[in-house]
Amino acid sequence: MTAESPQFIESPDDPSLDRLCQTLAGWAGRWRSPADWPADSLAACASAGVFRWFLPESAGGMGWNDVDQTRGYLRLAAADLTTTFILTQFVGACRRIAGSDNPEPSRRWLSKLMDGSAFATVGISHLTTSRQHLAEPVMRVWEDPSVGGFRISGTAPWVTGAPRADVIVIAGTFDDGRELLAAVPVDHPSIEPGPGADLLALSGSCTDQVVLHDTPLSAEMVIAGPQADVMRSGVGAGTGGLQTSTLAIGVSRAAVDYLFHESTRRWELTPIAEKLAVETDELERRLLQAAVGEPCDATELRGTANRLVLRTTQAAMTAAKGAGFVTGHPAGRWCREALFFLVWSCPQLVASEQLCELAGIGAKIRP
Repeated sequence: MTAESPQFIESPDDPSLDRLCQTLAGWAGRWRSPADWPADSLAACASAGVFRWFLPESAGGMGWNDVDQTRGYLRLAAADLTTTFILTQFVGACRRIAGSDNPEPSRRWLSKLMDGSAFATVGISHLTTSRQHLAEPVMRVWEDPSVGGFRISGTAPWVTGAPRADVIVIAGTFDDGRELLAAVPVDHPSIEPGPGADLLALSGSCTDQVVLHDTPLSAEMVIAGPQADVMRSGVGAGTGGLQTSTLAIGVSRAAVDYLFHESTRRWELTPIAEKLAVETDELERRLLQAAVGEPCDATELRGTANRLVLRTTQAAMTAAKGAGFVTGHPAGRWCREALFFLVWSCPQLVASEQLCELAGIGAKIRP
């Protein structure tokens, strides 16, 4: 199957995307625990070519531009946040593999990742947001000529799809401060993935720690490094940015759509739905402007998206009344999912301003 296959979703305006999102939304309530890995949803995305949106044609992708990728993520997040969150981690791994100057990781993995026969994820949060306060690196790398490269040992604290991955893009640190990024197959006995933590929301993402015990890294596994600031190197470099805001806006859209649906038989909800829709539309407009490269304060946008998703989902819960508080109702799921944005790659400035708002402190914490 090629990227030009008519079975693939060709653009965010493709009617096939509507059908895919309807399917994902219908299944979204099934992913409640680490035992509920959304294999069906991921397979549907693979069959629709979603995995290929994010890579250039030279790497077997469809070469969607940043705006179309953002629009696609907005639609998917509104349908099923668990599957979409998993997708962000999968795409992050694929982009790192495809963007490496070392052709071996791509040769081994990319075709299997694109057709859905293998799953990749990332174990890099310890270099970006998690456990940065520790004096010693949580994932240590050293040279070992006996294995044709290096060894790596330590704990990757937050790895989505940890027990389901075939390959994990792992980051590690040398004693001299240099860093390395590698595509590590998980079938080695020295690798111990957790079964998936039971989270307040998105437990179906099977996010957990992965422990590596002196795992050998051959030169063929290396994506980038050893070097300083390895996360800034290569295609797919950089963390955070607009992606988390995109998913938060997508969940907000789902909650607003629910309010509009309810307003067809409860007139008093109409002005509520309309007001929140205006805010969601405006924030989406700003997001898409940022996606085309217009100047944007990503931190301010993230804070606004966080507040919006909390308000819209709680409005949906309020409108749903007691029914929304019963397990299985989407309003309850959206409320739990909204809390995820308070902790997922949340910049300290955004977290501090959120705390000030909750405490009723009017002044924003700005440098």
